[in-house]
Amino acid sequence: MNDFPTATEAAIARWFAVAPPNDPGRRMVADLTHTIAAFEALRGSMVFEDEPSSFEAALLATKETGL
Repeated sequence: MNDFPTATEAAIARWFAVAPPNDPGRRMVADLTHTIAAFEALRGSMVFEDEPSSFEAALLATKETGL
């Protein structure tokens, strides 16, 4: 993940032909590195059944009806 900011800037340049606009943009990419690492640290530690009970209620509330 150490090269993530550099790789992200290169991908942006390749796909959109723009350079990072400013230092805050670079810092945001660096912050994203930490966010991704935090999610990766959780990988394998939760199973579907560990989701909050409101998840099932949300599924039922958004369920399509056969109208």
